[in-house]
Amino acid sequence: MTLALVPRPEERLTPMERLEVLCDPGSLDLLRTEVLSRRMGEKARPGDGVLGASGRVDGRVVAVFAQDASFAGGSLGEAHADTVVAVLELAERSRVPVIGFVESAGARMQEGLAALSGYARIFRKHVALSGHVPQISVICGPSAGGGSYAPALTDFVIMTESASMFLTGPGVVAKVTGEDVDQATLGGPRIHERNGVCHLVAPTDVDAALLARDLLDYLPQHCEERPLRWPTIDPPGHLPDSAVPREDRKVYDVREVARALLDGGRMLEISPRWARNVVCAFGRLDGRSIGIVANQPRYLGGVLDVDASQKAARFVRTCNLFNIPLLVLVDTPGFLPGTKQEKQGVIRQGAKLVYAFSECTVPRVTVILRKAFGGAFIAMNSKDLGADFVFAWPSAQLGVMGASQAVEIIHRREIEAAADPVAARDAFASRYAAEHLHPGAATADGHVDEVIAPSETRARVAAALGALDSASLRRWPAGNIPL
Repeated sequence: MTLALVPRPEERLTPMERLEVLCDPGSLDLLRTEVLSRRMGEKARPGDGVLGASGRVDGRVVAVFAQDASFAGGSLGEAHADTVVAVLELAERSRVPVIGFVESAGARMQEGLAALSGYARIFRKHVALSGHVPQISVICGPSAGGGSYAPALTDFVIMTESASMFLTGPGVVAKVTGEDVDQATLGGPRIHERNGVCHLVAPTDVDAALLARDLLDYLPQHCEERPLRWPTIDPPGHLPDSAVPREDRKVYDVREVARALLDGGRMLEISPRWARNVVCAFGRLDGRSIGIVANQPRYLGGVLDVDASQKAARFVRTCNLFNIPLLVLVDTPGFLPGTKQEKQGVIRQGAKLVYAFSECTVPRVTVILRKAFGGAFIAMNSKDLGADFVFAWPSAQLGVMGASQAVEIIHRREIEAAADPVAARDAFASRYAAEHLHPGAATADGHVDEVIAPSETRARVAAALGALDSASLRRWPAGNIPL
């Protein structure tokens, strides 16, 4: 790919340069270049401090805008809002993705309610577009008030390492609460990549623009199309189970399993620093763009909790809105127990994940790698929740709970009365696992479609997705925001 310019990595780009890095060379067509602010004491600029345009990314038409922090701090006035709304309306009419580069001090004080109303119009447009066309926000600097609310209404938020997002800035925080805090500590990428506000972080403006291009490659133009299918690339070559220990309690990185299945072993992980006990990522399998949801035994043993449920539910709904098939890799002991989780509403958030999978209309395939117990077995796209295909590896265990825990309940009296309780418990557990937890039993009862060898996983998943290619597409305008 040839770019129109190649700035030094340490440079912050101008709004025009940001758009030029994002879009194909020579494809930009600026909008509203004659619009000037009538209420600013400073020298007015075209677009009132924001550039709006149409362009192309890898040949695909997109609508784009970039705010200019050198003009009134990138603050939003009435004419500024008109430009952003014009870009969003272009995306709506043309049914194309919209990417915005955000760097704004918030509503422009000099324009009062006209500025606030401008933000309201932008919010309303973002919501109207939600689920219809992909919306990506790239935060390039300090973004306050509405400058942080608007990106939160879009599908994906990318932050540069010099960016920050907050509803009220450090000065106001200090006056109201007495807390002395800087922009990075209040709302930098280290904060928001861990709370789910920010989905991806890039070192520089250039990296952020290129990351937006990469992300867009996995997404369709709009909700009635599928993402583009590319030629198949062989996976790296290592077996999917090569990283998976035989011992149930040993941890591993489930991303190594995913990479063994994906074209070129390449994946784009979403929110990698938030709720790390679940992995959500985009990748390609047999040339198709797919979404991956996987328990991550490396963190908290792969349990589901409040944050993991919320993260996975939003990702599942986003994939469903944009016709992206789902591959679910399961290795979880269940939901995380405890008073803290109950106080935080794990029931409510867990139900959101169940709801997200239940309402799915895109093809979805589940592979049970090692274990799937309790409510998490259901929540991770079980057959009776609507999964199209459920496969299990031969060593997988499925059930209400693990064998040791189950026999402590079922055979409590026998174990307590035994001369050697530990040996008795182990014997009961071994028999229980063989009778109830083996994937063959789940297959016989119809909860699993087939037990497959790990080496066959990529081929079987690809065949399953191929068989489901005729699944119907969503129809405009049936979307809603994936909260």
